[in-house]
Amino acid sequence: MIGLIKKDFLMLKGNFKTWLILLFVYIVMAFQESMSLAFLLPFMCVVTMLSTFSYDSYNKWDAYVCSLPDGRKNSVRAKYIATILLILVTVIITTILTIIIGYYRTKTINLESMGETIMGAIFATTLLQSIMYPAIYKFGVEKARIAIFIVVFGFALIGGVLSKYIDFESIIQGLAFLENYMMIIIPIIIVVMLYISYKISEAIYNRKEY
Repeated sequence: MIGLIKKDFLMLKGNFKTWLILLFVYIVMAFQESMSLAFLLPFMCVVTMLSTFSYDSYNKWDAYVCSLPDGRKNSVRAKYIATILLILVTVIITTILTIIIGYYRTKTINLESMGETIMGAIFATTLLQSIMYPAIYKFGVEKARIAIFIVVFGFALIGGVLSKYIDFESIIQGLAFLENYMMIIIPIIIVVMLYISYKISEAIYNRKEY
């Protein structure tokens, strides 16, 4: 499985220069207080990881990996682990840069706010991964993008309709007591979310014919 993880990272090697250029641009904009690094760079990593599915499809990788012992299971697991590692590395880098930039601008470091931002970035990117990966295994990269757009649009439409009949503000106020426990609740949600997503992806991939 380590070899499968390395394979995904090697496929992303060609994007390294682009990442460096974008990182430089974002750092400049962050110093000017016009952009935050916290969410953009981890989000970019997940989006870039989606390209590995396209490479696999183009090179007929699935037909090969399915012939290996536990190839299907290890292939799915490697995708998730590679993405999580990439997210964590990116979050660490952006955290260090955010500390430097924040201290340069304000001469102070707000650890509580930074912790919330980091947790928010990890949650947002892993949520994207958890939704996208089962959809990609089911429909393929291109169809999955369309499917995700339809689902998001559908939820937005349903949310807009329900907002006319349900007082969401009072519900949010009623859950305010959970705010002090969010740094515990969110990691648990992330782990459960990734596990469910992984099991769904694995089940879909095991049933597919190549």
